[in-house]
This record gives sequence, C-alpha cells and structure tokens, in this order.
Amino acid sequence: MLDLLPDPMHEPTLIAIPFFLALLVAEWLAAWKLEDHDEDGPDSGRSRPPRGAYEKRDARASITMGLVSIATSTAWKVLGLLVYTAIFVYLAPWQLPITAWYTWVIGFVAVDVLYYWNHRISHRVRLVWATHQAHHSSEYFNFATALRQKWNISAALVMWLPLPFLGVPPAVVFAAYGVNLVYQFWIHTERIDRLWAPIEFVLNTPSHHRVHHGSDPEYLDRNYAGVFILWDRLFGSFRAETHRPRYGLTSPVDTYNIWKLQTREYVAIARDVRSAKGLRARIGYIVGPPGWAPSPAPSAKRAGRMDPPREVSESAAAVNSR
Repeated sequence: MLDLLPDPMHEPTLIAIPFFLALLVAEWLAAWKLEDHDEDGPDSGRSRPPRGAYEKRDARASITMGLVSIATSTAWKVLGLLVYTAIFVYLAPWQLPITAWYTWVIGFVAVDVLYYWNHRISHRVRLVWATHQAHHSSEYFNFATALRQKWNISAALVMWLPLPFLGVPPAVVFAAYGVNLVYQFWIHTERIDRLWAPIEFVLNTPSHHRVHHGSDPEYLDRNYAGVFILWDRLFGSFRAETHRPRYGLTSPVDTYNIWKLQTREYVAIARDVRSAKGLRARIGYIVGPPGWAPSPAPSAKRAGRMDPPREVSESAAAVNSR
C-alpha cells in the first residue's frame, strides 16, 4: 500500500526535519539576540518567561521527547496499518482510488476533522489526557515545544477507524496525518503576530494556537484545530487571543525528566483509582475530565460532616489545552 506513494509521503514528518531544525535555530537566535520582556507583567504570584524565550533544559526535554516519539509512533502506525489494511480490503463497501485527487482531498479534510475531535476528547477524558498532557507541560511556547510530542497515539488510531471503513486508503490516512503534524509545527511560536484576517478565519495560526496552550481560565479547552480553525468556530470551542497567555499546565510540573513528563498522569490516575471508594468513583477518575472528583455523599452534607474538598492531584488539575 505505501509503495503507491511517492517516497516523501511515506513519513512527511521525517522529510520535514531539516525544515524544523532551520526554524528552531532561527527562532533560538532571535531569542538570543533580541531582549524581550513580559509587558503583561507577572500574575498568579509567579513570573513567566519572556516572549519567545528558550531555556536549555526545557528545550532539550522537548527535542528528546520528539525524537523518542518518532520511534514510538512508528510502532503504533505499523499496528494501525495492519488493522486499517484489513478493514480497507475486506470490510469497506467501496475503495477510493489512491491515484485520484479527490481521494487525497477527502482524506486530508476527514483526518483534520477527526483530529479536532480526538484532540477535544484528549482534553476532556482523563485517560486520553494522560497521553497528551506532556505536550502542554512546558511554560515556554516556541518551536522546541512543537516537538514535545506524546509517545502514545492509540487514541488517534481509534479515532481514524471510520476512514478505512469508508474506503479511504490507509496510506492516505497516514500521509494526511503526517502533513497535518508538519503544518502544526510553525504555529508554535510567539514571533508571528496575527495574520491577514481571512487566513485567521479559516486556518489555525500561531495566534489561535497560543490560546490553546494557555493555562489562563478563559483560554482553557479552546482552539483544538489541527489545520482548519473552522472546526472550532463550527463546534463552539473557538476563542480569539486577547492577551498573552500563560503557558504550561495549571499546576507546574517542575521537572525536565522526560519519563516523568510522559507518565505522571498515568501514575496519578492509578493512585486515585486505588484510593477511590466505589465503582463509580473509580470509573470517574479514569474517564471523567481532568480534575474530576466525586461529590460528597448527601448524608454527609445533611449531617454537617463534609470533609474538606479533596485536593486534586497536580496532574489531574492540569485541564490545559494543546
């Protein structure tokens, strides 16, 4: 199946690595040469990095996570390709020709709209958030942050299952996803301001994606788009940038250990499930939104025996956006 594609389409993200490196170096040099400051000033009792800044340990962690994600994503994609091919060959009622231009248009748009919903679910279902939260853990917003990728893409593979059922060739699905990721690299920057209004209306841009990475209450769970911001406008999750966001999780992680950054939420879920009382609470800690906690029993309320509110775990409280 993949042999039908031009070589560069086998894995667009690998082909784009020189492009990534060139932009990253250019932005790092700009951060080194230009003396920026946070004109909005500190809030929430802690300072924040200057606009467009880099921090060596943070950037190193982001780049390392990106390199590891190439290997882990490849393993997941091999598994996905086997399943998708079986569905496409034996279960699809029709098969779109891979050589037809409209197959690529359908595949690209379909992958993008499903990316939106997968991304939205990743912020509202804690178990899926556990796979995604590492991408939001940096308090810096730069091209290195774009490389801070998750190692578990199983949720995305499940989300794309309708495409081979509907006759979209598996190679088109994976190529479209790769192009989608390549597009998203350039929107991880503070060096680009708002663009021409029609572009801002249709496409995901640095301004829109800065909102998505903001931990400010008004920015949480907004702007999930991959390429087309139209999905956020259509499904009610759009928010325009009105001030510089504060980046990172709502509770800082305070570590550059890439293993801890990737696994911390899984550990927190296991801890909460072990301490939960009852099946409903256990399920809630797994599939509820990040920060979910069971309500106090009505009898405890009536008797005035309510315990103090449960302290939400640092990672569970991080209801941030990609």
